[in-house]
Amino acid sequence: MLQIMSVNFDNEIPQWRTNLETIPYNVLVVVRQGQVRYEINGNVVIAEAEDVLFIPRGARRSGENKDGIPHQKHTVLFTCEPGAETGIPFVDQGHFIKFRLSPSQYAYHRCDRLYEEMRGGKSYRSIICLGILQELLGMIARELEQPALTPSKLKYAESVKAYLLEHYREQIEIARLAALIGRSPNYVTAVFKEVYGRSPIRYMHELRMQEACSLLLGSNMTVAGISQYLGYYDTSYFHRVFKKYCGLSPTEYVSQSQRSGMPPLINTIT
Repeated sequence: MLQIMSVNFDNEIPQWRTNLETIPYNVLVVVRQGQVRYEINGNVVIAEAEDVLFIPRGARRSGENKDGIPHQKHTVLFTCEPGAETGIPFVDQGHFIKFRLSPSQYAYHRCDRLYEEMRGGKSYRSIICLGILQELLGMIARELEQPALTPSKLKYAESVKAYLLEHYREQIEIARLAALIGRSPNYVTAVFKEVYGRSPIRYMHELRMQEACSLLLGSNMTVAGISQYLGYYDTSYFHRVFKKYCGLSPTEYVSQSQRSGMPPLINTIT
């Protein structure tokens, strides 16, 4: 039986660090932005955006901002009933792991929900939180059983991702991405989805919506202006995509943020 001790969201905390100690609990770490430097059992581990770490109970661990630069990450501290097996191999065996979980955006969403539930006082909170943690651990266990990606697939997917990060405001065509790596359009879509858990076009929309959220709260641009800036020349289509991503219209997103004093939790495109 798993028992959650705490769920934290470290949001760009200046001078964040944890002292070197032997931890009496398990730690699940999901990094969203920036880099974290850990020392685990005498080994230095650098975790960055989209990395997932499982640090087992009994590990000798310390952590800090890498190069003093703040980061964003979720951490879940939990214990297991002595002598009981969870059915999750790396938890039961107490093995440290570090890898990239796909789709990372879905994992972020589940962490957001877990953090929100832990802070609330609604009925059935403990059952819901335990279910979310079990889902995250199950996703990790499943990913670990998958065959390793070949270096060539990783190289192709990373090239496409780098292009999308630089050109996401432009009109993106799969044929252009295919020419970029010298492969067929179908191959581009398949390999990108295999590595990152979503299609290149879906990833482009995610980048645009992340920027839209930032501009809505941090600029004086109108919704129509943001739509044009991000490459949506049909404002009604921008509204539909935004609501699909955030679960709210742009106006509702701004209003809810102003009422609560913090950006609303957002969903991923499905």
